[in-house]
Amino acid sequence: MLPRWGGDEYPLICTSVLKAYMFVRMLHIESPSADPPEGETARRTAGGERRTSAESGGGRRRTRRNDPGRRTHILDATLDVIADHGVAGTTHRHIAARAGVPLGSITYHFASLTDLQAQAFARYVELQSAVFENLFEDVNTREQFVDVLVDLVHGGPARHRSAVLGFELHLAALRNPGLRALTQAWTEDSRTVLARFTDLDSAARLDPLLEGMIMHALLATAPESRERTREAIAQTLGPVGRPGS
Repeated sequence: MLPRWGGDEYPLICTSVLKAYMFVRMLHIESPSADPPEGETARRTAGGERRTSAESGGGRRRTRRNDPGRRTHILDATLDVIADHGVAGTTHRHIAARAGVPLGSITYHFASLTDLQAQAFARYVELQSAVFENLFEDVNTREQFVDVLVDLVHGGPARHRSAVLGFELHLAALRNPGLRALTQAWTEDSRTVLARFTDLDSAARLDPLLEGMIMHALLATAPESRERTREAIAQTLGPVGRPGS
């Protein structure tokens, strides 16, 4: 039979129940909570507040955001994706997967996919301009100069990626006028390097010849012989003894 409460006993009993409830709540708050999300560890602040490592700056999320090489890594991954899928097939998700970063990291560092592709191409041109200049570091004679150019055309698989990216850039510049300043600057830099071994007019003719021959080398089912490539380059340079040749 249930007890019957009334009179002065009822407020006292309610107060006791309320105190017991508050005591249990305090125990629950102070007791350890469930494990933090995977990859995070629980910590307490000086005031007793419980925080995860991600909240206190020790989590993986904060480390990734402050990674000084993250932006460059994304640009390099973008170039890899463009080389594999072309500009038309490049997406944020492909880039994030190739870079091994969260999708949000891409949009955090770059305003749009167009902006990301433009900056990736700018990095590509910077790197390739340095590579191109270094090719002629030990060139002292016309014969050595021609040898380097023939090797450039017949670079094979080792230079396939850079050649594909170069043509993807030129194709993109046809549709995006904002990239034309980049391709123009790249062309001028290349001709400046070539002009060190010939005259400016010959360099201006030699540059598009090399681009066309590299494209044909990429697409041809029956590769052109190195000798025919050498003859075409020599003819563009002009006879030996000509000024600048």
